[in-house]
Amino acid sequence: MKSVLITGGAGFIGSHLVKKFAQEGFNVTVLDKLTYCGNLENLKDTKCEFIKGDIQDPGLVEKLFIEGQFDLIYHLAAESHVDRSISGPAPFLETNIMGTFNLLQSSLKYYDCLSGQKKNEFRFIHVSTDEVFGELTHEGYFTEKTPYKPKSPYSASKAASDHLARAWHATYKLPTIVTNCSNNYGPNQYPEKLIPLSLLNAVNGKTIGIYGKGENVRDWIHVEDHCEGLFRVASQGQVGETYLFGGNAEKNNNEVIKELCSILDEIKPGKKHWELVKYIEDRKGHDFRYAIDDRETIKKLGNYRKYDFATGLKQTVLWYLENQGWVDSVLKRKEEG
Repeated sequence: MKSVLITGGAGFIGSHLVKKFAQEGFNVTVLDKLTYCGNLENLKDTKCEFIKGDIQDPGLVEKLFIEGQFDLIYHLAAESHVDRSISGPAPFLETNIMGTFNLLQSSLKYYDCLSGQKKNEFRFIHVSTDEVFGELTHEGYFTEKTPYKPKSPYSASKAASDHLARAWHATYKLPTIVTNCSNNYGPNQYPEKLIPLSLLNAVNGKTIGIYGKGENVRDWIHVEDHCEGLFRVASQGQVGETYLFGGNAEKNNNEVIKELCSILDEIKPGKKHWELVKYIEDRKGHDFRYAIDDRETIKKLGNYRKYDFATGLKQTVLWYLENQGWVDSVLKRKEEG
């Protein structure tokens, strides 16, 4: 039975990836620092070994490699919120850059001691974002050949970590693969992101804040579709390559919130949730548009998407409404600091 280490596995995307690998019969080890958005509730009823720890701790990471004898490393541990990176960039540089460096070094040390089939099949899969490419105008799409042009401390730190993963392959022959994805949504997402934050504010009769005029565009991918794509990379992806995962669902923020409010209006008749919307001062350096062209990835890995945005958004809304215990637990932790 193959073993996989998933860093950041108690977070949003990470926990869904843990469930995917556990369902497929892998031995799964999770390494997570349990910062504010990491939550053990996300791993409830999922068969895995959990280790609380920091990817910046070389002793811990090297010990894990020796004990786990991993076949795959999926690196998702990261500080990931743009607003937080603007107000306090230091943790983003420390975790996303130096944490990735430490994980690559430990992986290389472990990889160099492998032999035979285990060495041939070992992969380090670095999971990143489309924000590293900067912004698009009304036309065009991000592809595997798009040059990097990050604009926020968050995206700059992720761009640096992408380059590190590629450099460790080019220089040291560590078998790395880099993936970049568009905006994820779905169950278990920490309520600081647009969809869960707006949803919970709407349900509780609070203001739904929209930056600027609400015209900024994102491509939305359901987290389960993203994790299906990531799972396929392990067996079908080529070392040194880049794979882009998008949802083929471009929406500006107004459209996302209107669709969300429409679903809530249907579930809770008599209310007009759009009336809670308030336009607020725009984010500093707010990228206008992201959109991914994933045709090359689909050609190589097959179609990994099963959700259209309308279906996925309704499933997400229902999950939050039916899992109030999870919501209360997360909000309580948020209040406590």
